[in-house]
Amino acid sequence: MARKAKPRKDPWPRPHTGPLTWCRDHLRVARDTLHFVSARLGTSLLVWLLLGIALALPAGLFLLQINLAGMTTAWEGRPGLSVYFDLGLADAEIAATAAALGSRSEISVVKVTSQAEALQEFQTYTSLANALDLLAENPLPASLRATLAEGASLADLELVAEFAGRSAGVSEVVVEKTWLERVTDITRIVSRLGLMLGVLFGVGAVLVTATSVRLAIEARLEELRVLKLVGATDRQIRRPYLYFGAFYGLGGGLIAAMLISLCLLIVETPLTHLLGSYGQDLEMSGFDPKFLLALLAVGGILGIAGALLAARQRLADLEIT
Repeated sequence: MARKAKPRKDPWPRPHTGPLTWCRDHLRVARDTLHFVSARLGTSLLVWLLLGIALALPAGLFLLQINLAGMTTAWEGRPGLSVYFDLGLADAEIAATAAALGSRSEISVVKVTSQAEALQEFQTYTSLANALDLLAENPLPASLRATLAEGASLADLELVAEFAGRSAGVSEVVVEKTWLERVTDITRIVSRLGLMLGVLFGVGAVLVTATSVRLAIEARLEELRVLKLVGATDRQIRRPYLYFGAFYGLGGGLIAAMLISLCLLIVETPLTHLLGSYGQDLEMSGFDPKFLLALLAVGGILGIAGALLAARQRLADLEIT
């Protein structure tokens, strides 16, 4: 009886599949892509610089908008009004007006400046102190400043100003809200400008990455044809170029963070002097690890989007001859 022939062993081992194999393959592709990017450091630096500039401007405007918004809410010089009394008005009437304003819910702080205190401040902060010595009496009126409470609106401030104007012995009421309106308007402009520039420069970052990845695909076109010939899927062929986009985007985000940091360093001294003239300390908010991580994430996402756009376009037209 003839023996049954043993089946021949398959010379081609079956590929192993599973999460570990998938991770190992991605690590290999990422390592090869990083080597390809570092081998062309001049081109990579140029792409990173372009992406960094595209990301830095809208990100910088975002930081500016955050700090302007914080200035309108946390500044000790919140909007208020100044009330100037008639010359020679009795202290009791001034105190009554101050108490009436202080009792209103729209007002948080009321500070009274007497005629003598006004004269002393004038002599301290101006160079015309000697001129007042020639006058027979103090020409400066008593005044008070009422600061708007947190959460109160500018309409409430107008109502308080009308109430103060009807008080006895009040010569003039000055509503101090112009600076707040201007800062609020500037904040809105910066916010909308940042949004528009973010969209425009985001599209520009995608196109820059797509162009760079397209050139990388053209440089390895014959290799891609061979891979497709032996049965590689479009996903496997496209994977290295998605890593290209991710590395370009992360590098651009890092360059953007460096540019923003350099700009903050340059404007720190004059900005400190400007805020110091208003009795405020420089406290830049927003430029923290969360912002840096968000900047890197946005750069990486835009880079991957550009790489995906270029890879789909070019690989769809890839012909095997």
